Amino acid sequence: MSAAAITHSTLADDPWLQYICHACGYIYDEEQGDPDGGLPPGTRFADIPDDWACPLCGVTKGDFEPCLAPSMEALKAQARSGMAGAPTAARHTRPGVVIVGAGRAGWQVAEALRALDAQRTITLVTDCSGDLYDKPQLSIAMARHLPAEQLVRETGPAAAARLGVRLLAHTHAVRIDTFPSTAGGTLRTTRGPLRYQHLVLAHGARAALPPGLPAALCWRINHLQAYQRLRAALGHTPRRVLIVGAGLIGCELANDLALGGHSITLLDTEALPLARCAGEARASELLAAWGPLPISFVGGVRVASLEATAVPSPDGALQLSTTDGRQFTADQVIVAAGLQTPPRLAHSAGLDWDNGIAVTPRQLQTSVPGIHALGDCITIGGQASRFIEPIARQARTIAAAIAGVDDVPYETRQASIRVKTSSWPMSL
Repeated sequence: MSAAAITHSTLADDPWLQYICHACGYIYDEEQGDPDGGLPPGTRFADIPDDWACPLCGVTKGDFEPCLAPSMEALKAQARSGMAGAPTAARHTRPGVVIVGAGRAGWQVAEALRALDAQRTITLVTDCSGDLYDKPQLSIAMARHLPAEQLVRETGPAAAARLGVRLLAHTHAVRIDTFPSTAGGTLRTTRGPLRYQHLVLAHGARAALPPGLPAALCWRINHLQAYQRLRAALGHTPRRVLIVGAGLIGCELANDLALGGHSITLLDTEALPLARCAGEARASELLAAWGPLPISFVGGVRVASLEATAVPSPDGALQLSTTDGRQFTADQVIVAAGLQTPPRLAHSAGLDWDNGIAVTPRQLQTSVPGIHALGDCITIGGQASRFIEPIARQARTIAAAIAGVDDVPYETRQASIRVKTSSWPMSL
């Protein structure tokens, strides 16, 4: 958000506006704010962070629309029914399999299940377009200045047609209502309720946001849409980019953005990049390989705050301060400080939680009958495995369990990690 937009949105003499949640009918009133959610009275809707959640149903700011007085009651009625904009087919469908998430994990389950059962109803719910692409290619695309459309292997509608899957794109899963006496239940979405016999949670994890970093001022590149927006923000001019977090993702982004012509400052709490997985010798080799690139690594620091500068300087419009008093200025700030599984859906269904959705090691079954989970959102024995290799095997296990064919138990294996820092690639 530009400084001009912020100034305009907070003018005292502007009329207070209201916005309605199309999932539950909650009205956000700028004059009243949402004190329990951290928004004091008088908070303009434009100034609300993007990761703020509806206090009633938990959907995001993007699911709100301006609420005009003449049509307020009609909008409330639409939202309460949960059918605003929903296709007719969504209202009368016999229970089948509902998959939440259209990343690699969600589509792999759809593929594996369709291979075993040509007739079963499969519905895939996703808050994005559902297009198929390889997430590890996002950082490489930065170096090559690739447009987003070149990363898409198959569009969501094309994949849905090929597999005979019903795709509900740009649709948020709000909560899960389970039936205690039998397997099955209802998934509440922003396009209405979906009954299911089997539910598969494949919604992944989201990039963590350390304290002191406002969501509105920094980027978290964990999906194609975020990549598109960052590419637009960077434009075609070399920029000063500050990256918080020097793990796998942070190092790959630093490497590829530097190759793309940008000047990079990379911060981490550890003394060396990749400290948690590479070891001192390998990390030192990477730093040496980065010597010719415009990458400045600063280790042993913690973020204190990030704010927009009052007057943008040639060094950038954002200023980050660390707890030891140092300050860094940049045009754009990217956070790569690990992943966290969003708990809202799991908690709404009463699923066991252990640093993520807890599943059984053999069939990836949650604590509630009829609900499986896989990919970045799960843990087995409290341990997450946020790598690509296990996903296809997890999908086959879940598909076999749902289809009722021969048992295909999932086996936990040690992962081999390929670090795609092209200046000094390594496998760990």
